[in-house]
Amino acid sequence: MLSKLDRPRKDNETSQTPSQETIDDLFPLKIERDLQLKLLERKHAPELFKLVDSNRTHLRRWLPFVDDYRSVSAANQFIRRNRESHAGKTRVLMGIWSGESLAGVITYDYIDWSNRAVLIGFWLGKSFEGRGIVTRACSALTDLAINELGINRVEIFCAYENTRCRSVPERLEFKQEGVSRQRERIREHFVDTVSYSMLASDWKNRTGEA
Repeated sequence: MLSKLDRPRKDNETSQTPSQETIDDLFPLKIERDLQLKLLERKHAPELFKLVDSNRTHLRRWLPFVDDYRSVSAANQFIRRNRESHAGKTRVLMGIWSGESLAGVITYDYIDWSNRAVLIGFWLGKSFEGRGIVTRACSALTDLAINELGINRVEIFCAYENTRCRSVPERLEFKQEGVSRQRERIREHFVDTVSYSMLASDWKNRTGEA
């Protein structure tokens, strides 16, 4: 379970949109001794490119964007674009570090401050699978969103046939809300997607914080 952050929170903090500095202050986020999340910065581009390049075949089935990243420069541009979105407080790009190694990427893919909702996205290098890394990272970000950022609804979308992805929200007891037919285009074909959600009230009941 993610421990409470040391940062004191004002009573009215969740009624306002956090500043970029407030979000920055939450990272690096230590989940367990060997697992932490850091904001991806341009200095991480070589490590990110190496991870993508060594997992290209593994990732390509569900993440067609990997075909666009063929160099450190492309990884650098990816980080820069996402940092610009982060400056607008609508997206937060994080690396998942297992020990000293970059294991994958996790995001607040879109933060809808008006409706207090956020979408989490993630991917992991093949050699890091099977250790519960993504489940722990998603649990930490769900807790952070609800208890620190005042988010009411956390969403995760997965391709219907991507059982490894779907197992993450299911382990965390997210509610499956439905299947969208041919919702996502992956190269030359369309795939169905499954939507999952967790409400703040359900999460607090689950974690004993209600």
